[in-house]
Amino acid sequence: MIGALCSGGDHPAIRTGSAKPWTVSVGYRYQESFRHFIGTVEQKQREILGTQIFNTYHLLDVSVSRQLTPRWSAQVSLPILFADRNQLYVPRGDFHVNSIGDMTIGGRAALLPPTESGSNILLGASLKLPTGKYNATGAAVDRNGNPIQATADQSIQAGDGRTGFALDVQMFRSIWFRSMLYFTGVYLFNPSDTNGVNTFRTRAGEQVMSVPDQYLFRGGLSRAVPGIRGLTATFGGRIEGVPVRDAFGKSNGFRRPGYAISVEPGAMYARGSYIFSGNIAFAVERNRRRSVPDIQNGTHGDAAFADWVLTAGISRRF
Repeated sequence: MIGALCSGGDHPAIRTGSAKPWTVSVGYRYQESFRHFIGTVEQKQREILGTQIFNTYHLLDVSVSRQLTPRWSAQVSLPILFADRNQLYVPRGDFHVNSIGDMTIGGRAALLPPTESGSNILLGASLKLPTGKYNATGAAVDRNGNPIQATADQSIQAGDGRTGFALDVQMFRSIWFRSMLYFTGVYLFNPSDTNGVNTFRTRAGEQVMSVPDQYLFRGGLSRAVPGIRGLTATFGGRIEGVPVRDAFGKSNGFRRPGYAISVEPGAMYARGSYIFSGNIAFAVERNRRRSVPDIQNGTHGDAAFADWVLTAGISRRF
């Protein structure tokens, strides 16, 4: 899932057909979340009063893949997170998490034989292993001003502490004027209910962290830039988020379900064995939905979203 979040848009439209079977990729994602929403309504008073919470993420994803046959490949991915959060409610403090995340191991298959046009449909599956720090703590103070060691917020934890699995699809179709339609989607299934980590919250049902599913879907148009060999411009949209209820298992505990819909211009450049990519996703709709405890308690929590998200990547074939 982290690899998909970091993806700058690499797809077969810019691959040169090299017989080199190994690919090493590094993806990067940056975002600063500070605009608070309840449902789709922005809580502008938070900025006016200076009570908004800032979450800053620098997320790296290092992956290695091998083309086993013209239609089958295998890959392993390890994320690395550097995150900060100024938490203004109790327990109050500045939290910092620097940790590897949850590793994924999986494979992908092309439904059609490779063609010169690059049109194809690829299906993938991967296993998510609980290798990341999911109970990181930091120095804070309680409601009486006493120093304590408290759990960092769920939003900056590097892992969730449980095993899951993901399914993904990639579809590409060549059209006119050296252009291509693309669609990619990934859904992370987390069958576990909660992971037992204390949230320090007092509201009923929110005392421990949930282990939520996640999803990301992207689609749009890419076109080769005339006069610059290897350069491709892209424009599309994306939606990413956390559902209220998981596809499998229970959905208790604290989570911030919701989604962000964005428009996403970008570019890719292929030169020799290298592929460079970059995208900026600008949010057009953000929605913090009600969680299971919200529904049970008759409340509606908020969540901080980013105005924009930068993703970039570099890969090399060997």
